[in-house]
Amino acid sequence: MNDLQINALNHFLHNGVVEVNFTKTNGDLRRMNCTLVPEYMHTKPSEDGGRKSNPAVAAVWDLDKDGWRSFRYDSVKSVVVDGREVSYG
Repeated sequence: MNDLQINALNHFLHNGVVEVNFTKTNGDLRRMNCTLVPEYMHTKPSEDGGRKSNPAVAAVWDLDKDGWRSFRYDSVKSVVVDGREVSYG
């Protein structure tokens, strides 16, 4: 994903639920329904710097697992927003 695509994905994550399809580090394909809308979250991300920020990684709230998960932007295969799928590489 390029910077424009990453910015668009982050915008969608902050404004609703997004289905992200990506390759996990072990090679498995994963589909995740996720968001960054606070109303969906039961906890907030740590503001005390619990983990070091990595600009190559998105930390999101996984609605199906009901917890924080992450994925690498360069592992994203496609996203679905409002029923529309966009593929990446």
